Amino acid sequence: MYSSKPAYVFGFHGLDKTVGKDVLNGKTELRHSKNSYDWLGHGVYFWENSLERARQYAVDDSQRKHSKIKTPFVIGAIIDLGNCFDLLDKQHLDFLAFAYDELVRGLIEAGADLPINAPFGSNDFDFKKRELDCAVIRYAIDIAKLNGIKFDSVRAAFWEGEPLYPNAGFKSHNHIQLCIINHDCIKGVFLPRDKQN
Repeated sequence: MYSSKPAYVFGFHGLDKTVGKDVLNGKTELRHSKNSYDWLGHGVYFWENSLERARQYAVDDSQRKHSKIKTPFVIGAIIDLGNCFDLLDKQHLDFLAFAYDELVRGLIEAGADLPINAPFGSNDFDFKKRELDCAVIRYAIDIAKLNGIKFDSVRAAFWEGEPLYPNAGFKSHNHIQLCIINHDCIKGVFLPRDKQN
């Protein structure tokens, strides 16, 4: 009953400049990411209200060996989260735990292995290859759908990076991530303005 968010949010998406300009000019749309390691499942990913984090992502990704980002670029979006599977909400966290138990039970019956979360490389301290999380989120969304509930988006906090200071509970790349399942939730895209001096 309380899953629908009452206001729009700004989301920022890091990508290649050529693709970004095509999206802004209506030549193409943002595509769903469908990797097995996408931690919030399949959808279009945004940083909620964090232009700088999207910019950092685009720059970092452009330096990876097989990156599709040649020239880092960021676009903004006005997003209606719709019926949101909000993992900052206790009822949704409880439902995700239930979905995990159901997924484990089903995999045991099928004799299949449970996916795991793991770092991509030996220097990666954050679990970024989130195959378990992706599987559990997708399973929860499927369970909800079977029960007549359709989620439009997923929202979660992500503690990422190095501690900001010794014994800190805050990290350098903390953010709220959005995964937009229903493309109609993206009400418009725009070129973000940089601060004026």
